[in-house]
Amino acid sequence: HDDGHNAYPVYRSIFECDMEADVIIDFAAACAVNNLLDYSVKKKIPVVLCTTGLSPEQIDKVEDASKEVAILKSANMSLGINTLFKEVLADVSPLLSAAGFDIEIVEKHHRLKVDAPSGTALALADSINSANDNKFTYKFDRSQVREKRTDNEIGISAVRGGTIVGEHEVIFAGEDEVIELKHTAYSKAVFAKGAIEAAKYLAGKPAGRYTMKEVIG
Repeated sequence: HDDGHNAYPVYRSIFECDMEADVIIDFAAACAVNNLLDYSVKKKIPVVLCTTGLSPEQIDKVEDASKEVAILKSANMSLGINTLFKEVLADVSPLLSAAGFDIEIVEKHHRLKVDAPSGTALALADSINSANDNKFTYKFDRSQVREKRTDNEIGISAVRGGTIVGEHEVIFAGEDEVIELKHTAYSKAVFAKGAIEAAKYLAGKPAGRYTMKEVIG
């Protein structure tokens, strides 16, 4: 609860919160998501759900909750990287894949991030996969096998260190040439800006699942 040292109220449980709200914006931890969803359904308050590293059971709970309340779930709230999801990769990846380019994703985050690879890296891979008839499998570790790279795989690597806010790079490696698409977040303010835009979009929406694709138009 609020111990008097904060400029804002703090609660031991979300169910103790009695403040009126149009939308909940969640940047918390996976362990808090279950109560958050129960609270949003009980109060009928839409949720911008930004926490990553959810278990399969929690993903199912998100689906169930979305039948009762509007939920916008996104691995990354940056408007820039969501444009990369929606527009660039969907157009570019089928062309380059057909031309024989291999696809790798490298993500970098601060040393305190607990889930790997990042939800954004997986979302980038999913965006590419959906634009290519879901022909790709994901390779997270090459240390246990001694074999050459296969054609229909996307390698995903994670780097953790220091205070890196977030960096994602999609590498298209072809014969004697490489194309790199890279997004770097220099401040967490980009995530806050995107989340606020998402909340403004979600307020008043009927129950259902929403994505940042609708927010950026």
